[in-house]
Amino acid sequence: MKGIPLLIDTNLLVLFIVGTAAKEYIAKHKKLTAFTIEDYDMLVRIVSGASEVLVTPNTLTETSNLAAYIGEPAKSKVLDVLRTVSANSQERYVPSRLAAQRSEFIRLGLTDAALLEVCTDKVTLLTTDLGLYCAALAQGGTALNFNHLRDQYW
Repeated sequence: MKGIPLLIDTNLLVLFIVGTAAKEYIAKHKKLTAFTIEDYDMLVRIVSGASEVLVTPNTLTETSNLAAYIGEPAKSKVLDVLRTVSANSQERYVPSRLAAQRSEFIRLGLTDAALLEVCTDKVTLLTTDLGLYCAALAQGGTALNFNHLRDQYW
């Protein structure tokens, strides 16, 4: 994956942010019950192999809201990591009116429709959302389903 821009979906971005703050927060976080420290470690390997990490304002907003589902002092540490990651990621803006015009909008919502606007054959989408993954592939984009990758080490 070296040299390929990586577009990260919300759930994985929350995992990355929380795990970067402290791996032990993963088990304590209300929105990360489906993930383990091993998942975080694999995600870090994937992210470190990308040429750049891409996000959308929609994904960052959802991540900010979900990442805050942990008590203090962890919450402050997690949001501080989010601030750093936001500053070091390449943000791709998609106007909401454009994303809402996509046929997938009704089924997937605004955030995922915006991700589909960014996802191409030159930008790899990383997600745990099967519907989003299939929609990305159907439009000719490049996508990885994190759950498929997890199955390789479980």
